Amino acid sequence: MRLLRHIPFLRAVFNYSITAFGGPQVAVGLMQHRFVDQRKDVTAEELMEYNAFCQLLPGASSTQTIILIAYKRGGVILAFFTLLIWILPATIIMGSLAILVSHFEFKGTLKSLQFLQPMAVGFLVSAALLLYKKAINSTITVSIFIFTAFLTFIGFKTPWTIPITIVLAGIVTNFSSKRIPDDGAPPKKVNWNSLFIFLVLFMTAGFLSEQSTRQNWTYRKAFNLFESNYRFGSLVFGGGDVLMPIMYEQYVSRPQSAIVKKNKRDVLKMTSEEFLTGSGLVRAIPGPIFSIASYTGAMSFKDKGLAWQVAGAIIGSVGVFLPSFLIVLFFFPIWQKLKTFAVFYRSLEGIYAAIVGIMTGASIYLMKDLYYEIELGQPLYYVSYLLVFLASTFLLYKHKLSPQWIAISCIVLGVCWTFFQ
Repeated sequence: MRLLRHIPFLRAVFNYSITAFGGPQVAVGLMQHRFVDQRKDVTAEELMEYNAFCQLLPGASSTQTIILIAYKRGGVILAFFTLLIWILPATIIMGSLAILVSHFEFKGTLKSLQFLQPMAVGFLVSAALLLYKKAINSTITVSIFIFTAFLTFIGFKTPWTIPITIVLAGIVTNFSSKRIPDDGAPPKKVNWNSLFIFLVLFMTAGFLSEQSTRQNWTYRKAFNLFESNYRFGSLVFGGGDVLMPIMYEQYVSRPQSAIVKKNKRDVLKMTSEEFLTGSGLVRAIPGPIFSIASYTGAMSFKDKGLAWQVAGAIIGSVGVFLPSFLIVLFFFPIWQKLKTFAVFYRSLEGIYAAIVGIMTGASIYLMKDLYYEIELGQPLYYVSYLLVFLASTFLLYKHKLSPQWIAISCIVLGVCWTFFQ
């Protein structure tokens, strides 16, 4: 019955899950509007702290951040249900699209969803503007903001860029004389169960995957799929932009390698076209980028029938998101303990400024990417993208319009644009 009082929160999580376009760089902006400005579940400072902490961990950072918001409200049980509600829409959509792609010549009308991309950047900028007021209030924080924005822009595709900038920002502000507060809630006791489960699953999955392949078990590909995705969720730093090339190597490049051909292993594989179609589709739907695991899981079993594809989507999703859940719940109490020390508490001022800089640098990089992808000789696209970006930023920042209405408007605009061309 205790869960019933959290139904409004879970409903807000669901609404967030179906409007969270733009991936992890934009997610914190939408969380700011929904869980800070509208619902007051956390403060802006807590959200920045959670996001910064999750950026230092492997796994899906936006997923881990929403897990922590739920963990603060209702503990592990609420965090678990929040994880399910957050990932279900995206994983169901991506699994279904994989079935369509594999059974039909479905290329996806991605062009009709094109305006979701500049809209997502607008969401990110509006959040950065809101957080700038709270986090940038001194010469040192302005300097950190500019430095991290520049570093994020030039090193956006490098997985270690964000963790390194956060650590450096924390070191710089540690030289301040910021007072440690005397009050505040005591840190939660560290629970070793989640780390134990994480490590046992990691070792067991690796062992069973190798044994199933060596001994040619009937369901060996199911073990291989879970192990691959659990490894991705455990070791990938940098979010979906880093996950994509690693998955490409696993499913497209590795099956074509000389050693795999020599050993005649029946490994998980996809064509380059199939994978790139999925990587495009996952950016056009709301929810976590890691939901591409549902697509690759279903696509890996495309020759085994519909039931196997559904099973593949489930196995892939569980494998890639479970480590994020276990890792964040183990390390967060440790992080809370560390905050009671001056060296860590003073670091938070710099970390908050770095988060705003990272959001700004990501905004510039994503907008540059959008304009770079537009074909030459199509100036109308440049103008339309700019107008959608500016309108999305203005409506969200100034008028606090709900994100889902902006997203729906952009989809309708894209459909009309495609139809009349």
